[in-house]
Amino acid sequence: MPTPHRIELAIGGMTCASCVARVEKVLRRVPGVREASVNLATEMAQVQAGPEVAVQTLIAAVQRAGYTATPLEAAKPYDERREKAELIAAFILSAPVVAGMVLRVPDVAALVLASIVQVWLGARFYRAGFAALRAGSGNMDLLVALGTSAAWGLSVWDYFTAGPLYFESSVAIITLVRLGKYMEGRVKRDAARAITALHKLRPEVAHRVDGTDAAVVALVPGDEIELRPGERVPVDGIVTEGTGSLDESPVTGEALPVTRGPGAKLLAGTLNLNAVLRLRVTSAAGESFLDRMARMIEDAQATKPRVQKLADQVAAVFVPVVVGLALLTLLAWLAHGEAYPQAIINAVSVLVIACPCAMGLATPAAILAGTGAAAKQGILFRTADALEQAAHIDTLVFDKTGTLTTGQPRLQSVELVGSLSEAQIREIAAALAARDTHPLSAALRQPDVQPAENFAALPGKGVRGEVAGKAYVLGSTALVPDAPAATDAATWSWLAEEDGVVLAGFAFTDTLRPGAREAVERLREMGVRVLLLTGDRRAAAEALGLDVEIIAQADPAMKLKVIQDLRAAGQRPAMLGDGINDAAALAAASVGMAMGSGADVAIEAADISLLRPAPELAPEAIGLARKTWVVLVQGLFWALIYNALGIPAAAFGLLSPALAGGAMAASSLCVLGNALRLRHWKR
Repeated sequence: MPTPHRIELAIGGMTCASCVARVEKVLRRVPGVREASVNLATEMAQVQAGPEVAVQTLIAAVQRAGYTATPLEAAKPYDERREKAELIAAFILSAPVVAGMVLRVPDVAALVLASIVQVWLGARFYRAGFAALRAGSGNMDLLVALGTSAAWGLSVWDYFTAGPLYFESSVAIITLVRLGKYMEGRVKRDAARAITALHKLRPEVAHRVDGTDAAVVALVPGDEIELRPGERVPVDGIVTEGTGSLDESPVTGEALPVTRGPGAKLLAGTLNLNAVLRLRVTSAAGESFLDRMARMIEDAQATKPRVQKLADQVAAVFVPVVVGLALLTLLAWLAHGEAYPQAIINAVSVLVIACPCAMGLATPAAILAGTGAAAKQGILFRTADALEQAAHIDTLVFDKTGTLTTGQPRLQSVELVGSLSEAQIREIAAALAARDTHPLSAALRQPDVQPAENFAALPGKGVRGEVAGKAYVLGSTALVPDAPAATDAATWSWLAEEDGVVLAGFAFTDTLRPGAREAVERLREMGVRVLLLTGDRRAAAEALGLDVEIIAQADPAMKLKVIQDLRAAGQRPAMLGDGINDAAALAAASVGMAMGSGADVAIEAADISLLRPAPELAPEAIGLARKTWVVLVQGLFWALIYNALGIPAAAFGLLSPALAGGAMAASSLCVLGNALRLRHWKR
């Protein structure tokens, strides 16, 4: 089966959850489309489709449904000035009509002003509403168009028959709904600034070492560029010359400047503070860590947690049900003996107050704000489901080396067992460690030693390779079972010939990360059970002095089984690791967390990436997920309660259409405002 490719479209004309459901439905019907996800808050669609699906085919499908679509990169910026000007005009034209409720305003003036508002400023509701109707669906615009048309039409009829006028209802509804949509748009754009801010971190031009400037998009891996003081790093690369301080806070959340010299990796978007650095490009434009980070945030904001899928199902039938309730209200009041003008006004109130907007915005607004706040802290959620799962975590399983410890062990001593000298032993060990990614190998490498041939990494055990034509293994007692029993708290690695003859042992010491103890204490305060799962000996794990449950000498298979057993027991475990031997356990956990400094395979298997090697980010991620989930549920609860109380109140004549329009706008703003509190989240 061909690999699907992702197509991103900017969608115009959506106003509520019913619109989202309609656009997703038509996109999924296009032959070759595997999946389509539409986000009301970002007004964007992400489509997974086969290579045979053309962008124009998707655009045409959306347009037939009554909405607009353009490729995301070609989308025109939002025209806020025009929207603001029309909103001001709506208030100016509506004010005299509404004032007629308490002041004497000529009927002909009310007719003219209300008609201008209805035809000009209300045209958007007609266009979007009847486009949805032609496509066989309904949306908020249709409800507003029907409600205001009824109030305006009744008033025009009464004007010529000398009856009471209700123009204030139609103009107030249009003005207040447009005010709500204007404010909603500003809030949504404000919430989406996390991604916009990331894109702004990358400069457009880079300086080549020959003195010429080049567009960043033209750089390819292997190019050499110069980075000057005060400039941001344009692409990922390796420092080849110079040493200086960099501010990495916009990308990793690290508050203090860090020193980087030859051999250090620099990330696009970080700020060079005080030195001239020469950089060898390691990633093409669009593939830097900054770009991947932005895509991960976009993906998380585009996906939907399971609770939203239920809300979408409700929204799909919401509009037809509301129209039916409005008609039932009209007939009930007429049957009760009420005059037709008042019966129509009560039905209009039902149409206007019933708003699926808040229901459609509750989840994406919370996800948008939550993932944006997390990115500022150096935490990336891969999907909305990952955020939902993290909110319900009750157990956190830590890896030890490189996660709770610095992952920069120091060689403490060498214990010779065979007849080889220490120099010979160190050279063999250095050859075996040359291509290994495990932190212990870093302490054994020597710059002038050639890597071992026929090298193989054995996750959770060690490595194997050939040096000078002879096969050796280097690793734990799982790989070298005949190694002497260690009696101290050091971490030991053993060198042996392939047939099992032990040659030497290496004792290492590692340092606890500064935030490790704080992380454990914070998790306990949050009611989360903490386990330490390590391939090392129990004595080495206990030497860290952390108050945690310890499971020692665990290979990848055992780590996986521990996670599976926890889930089978009804617990919801998260796993935080950084190595290849953690990948299976990360994938099996309810939520996998990977340290940003870890192996790529671990990061790819994880649901949450911590962008800097700081274990204290783990409780931060869980705490933020919990808060986001609370805000999300509050939004959905408010949307349901609002409609559950508002529709009966309108049906019983307790709300005027103007008040109903204001309440509808307020409901969306309440949901958005509540979600935006997450931007300033502090634990």
